[in-house]
Amino acid sequence: MYAIVDIETTGSHASANGITEIAICIHNGVEVVERFESLINPGREIPVFIQALTGIDNEMVSTAPPFRQVAARVHELLKDKIFVAHNVNFDYSFVRHHLADAGFELNCNKLCTVRLGRKILPGMPSYSLGKLCRHLGIDNEGRHRAMGDAAATAKLFSLLLGSDTGNHIKSALKQRSKEQQLPANLPKADVDQLPLVPGVYYFHDQKGKVIYVGKAVNIRKRVLSHFSGNNPNRQRQEFLRNIFHITYQECGTELMAFALEAVEIKRLWPAYNRSLKRFEQTFGIYAFEDQRGYIRLAVDKQRKHSQTVYTCRSLTEGYNLLNQLVEEFELCPKLCFIQKNNETCNGKHGENCACGGHETADRYAQRVGDALRNFKAQLPTIAIRDRGRTYEEHSCLLIENGRFFGMGYIPHDAEIDNLDDLKSHLKPHFDNGYILNMVLTHAERHPFKIVNFRTEVLV
Repeated sequence: MYAIVDIETTGSHASANGITEIAICIHNGVEVVERFESLINPGREIPVFIQALTGIDNEMVSTAPPFRQVAARVHELLKDKIFVAHNVNFDYSFVRHHLADAGFELNCNKLCTVRLGRKILPGMPSYSLGKLCRHLGIDNEGRHRAMGDAAATAKLFSLLLGSDTGNHIKSALKQRSKEQQLPANLPKADVDQLPLVPGVYYFHDQKGKVIYVGKAVNIRKRVLSHFSGNNPNRQRQEFLRNIFHITYQECGTELMAFALEAVEIKRLWPAYNRSLKRFEQTFGIYAFEDQRGYIRLAVDKQRKHSQTVYTCRSLTEGYNLLNQLVEEFELCPKLCFIQKNNETCNGKHGENCACGGHETADRYAQRVGDALRNFKAQLPTIAIRDRGRTYEEHSCLLIENGRFFGMGYIPHDAEIDNLDDLKSHLKPHFDNGYILNMVLTHAERHPFKIVNFRTEVLV
């Protein structure tokens, strides 16, 4: 037995909205054998645009029962049936949420007439309920009213049952089939072609724009996890409605997938990604020559097209590093903007410091150069070499002088003792502190994957 359901609501997500009308048509596989409908008092104002759409206003529902009063009857009708609706996850999420609030648990198999329509009646100009019914000659005597839409969906379902020569309905109801969990607009073929390997996947909207980027150890399993459960909040329901297509990139390892996800989120800025999109103000240590010819070091915000000695994640990190250089190489704290008052220099040389002109600019520049060469020599230049996407290749991420250079894939038998040769195989990316920290942490845990390089440090 099937329960064909339609509801009208005060909004698009169950967690913050109420039901204003519900209709249920019990279908025995041949015809409708029982009907139930009721206006519902949602316990809140109905927005004006929804009143205009449905014709249900606040006055009409003022004397209607709240959902709790009809919950037992609704649950009795649905509990042992297959729940059918046009865009089933929307109706199911509302009914299940409000039944749970009334103390009833609902766990039904589901069928979506949008998804079934695309399979059984391919090539239709539109699969919205109104346009599909008009194209098929199905009358709807109450569009955007619960019973009108439920009755039209019941007629559509009867037509689908009679036209299902490919046994799509039976396949969808198989215990292991997860098709009814999929978003209404997402073809099952997109999910079927997903591999069981590490990688990055992309959700696209109706126009093909990427709206979400995710990483996975197992692409198919991770994608399906987005569609499990019936979270009723607005963001999830809107997110699911906007998924029309999935693409992916395979990666050799989880680390490559993590790094590629970070790169792609920064590149594409998808609407539904929250993490990794926050603005991260980075700072840098700069070296420049002042009007007197002295080399000065300073910590400042990193700016486009500006060359830094070193990129740091915070102002504090930058000043800690500068203080270390001042202490170890007896640099001038005033020329490094650490001491900012007009008092006598508190550096190692005191009154005889370079800031007072007691050391030539050339001599002081030599000490600054020694400090920076020593500092840069301690920055790692390493590659992480690991599994590739096939047996013929290896994955590789490169850190050069303490900065993320890029990543890619190299032949499995390639010798990469030459840094320039390795870089020719990799795709460069902007320095990314998130990826840098991730790669260095991975290197600490898996030292056998590290390829070390010695680089010439120029200042």
